[in-house]
Amino acid sequence: MKILTFKLKPKTLFGIILALTGIAVILLTFISNHVDSTESVSAVISASTEEERINYLSAFGWETEKEYETKELTIPAQWNDVYNDYNEVQKNQGFDLTDYKGRKVTLYTYKVTNYKDIKEGIVADMLVCDGILIGGDICNTSAKDGFLTGFKGEQGSF
Repeated sequence: MKILTFKLKPKTLFGIILALTGIAVILLTFISNHVDSTESVSAVISASTEEERINYLSAFGWETEKEYETKELTIPAQWNDVYNDYNEVQKNQGFDLTDYKGRKVTLYTYKVTNYKDIKEGIVADMLVCDGILIGGDICNTSAKDGFLTGFKGEQGSF
């Protein structure tokens, strides 16, 4: 029976450990830069024209009337629970209103004509700042059956 032994000098052992650590760091850096992140990064969505806004809504299957209402409003600098909950709806669809606190925005409201079997009271609200869509929702404005969802139409807990 043969026994194989190695005798390493401390400098050689330190060099091997240093080389293996360097390779591990390079591999981890490469992998982390090339793996899809689970965090959603919202793309800039132009909504400066009526056509762009209607096309965005129709991408989710919504049909709207051509007429719409506009309102200038300011997103409050300090939020209460309602704004925090509303921003959660926005985050779930890739928007975040946090960076727009205290800023003036335009609210575009379109009547939706094809929401399931409900024919009246369904609107699409779109929040636009400097021509960029920053958030919005589909909601039922009736007091009795009111609801609010993201653009996909999936009702949340808002």
